[in-house]
Amino acid sequence: LEKLVTELDAQREKVIGTTKGVVDLLHVGHVRYLEAAKALGDILVVAVNSDASVKENKGSTRPFNPVENRMAVLAALKCVDYVTVFTEKTPVEILKKLRPHIHVKGGDYTIEEIIGREEVEATGGKVMILDKVDTRSTTDIAHTIYTTLRDTYKDQEGTQEKML
Repeated sequence: LEKLVTELDAQREKVIGTTKGVVDLLHVGHVRYLEAAKALGDILVVAVNSDASVKENKGSTRPFNPVENRMAVLAALKCVDYVTVFTEKTPVEILKKLRPHIHVKGGDYTIEEIIGREEVEATGGKVMILDKVDTRSTTDIAHTIYTTLRDTYKDQEGTQEKML
């Protein structure tokens, strides 16, 4: 993180944007959101919840993918310039260190609900909410996968019983 902060400090003439999230199963909503966040500035930093942070926030069955994999997928997107991880339950401490010009969240929040808003604004930054670009969430996708697999295995069990 210190290396990233040093790199960003050397580029303060550019507009540095941040966002944060779990990004467990990357989907089109994530991609469109990240592209829109990048369009607001010159540099986009994505802070990813650590595995322990995800478990604390979303429950023991998450994340589906370990943080290293989630970070690698995000780093492969051309709209993402830097990816980092935070281990705390909230992004407050990392936002204090990164000091973005713009911190972006998705449209399912209000300004008052955004954790870290005060810290961003205290360093002269601005918090922005983007319109929600896709109504399907990772949880929705995971549920679809689960029910599809469950129903497929139920169908296969019935076929195997008929064959016996």
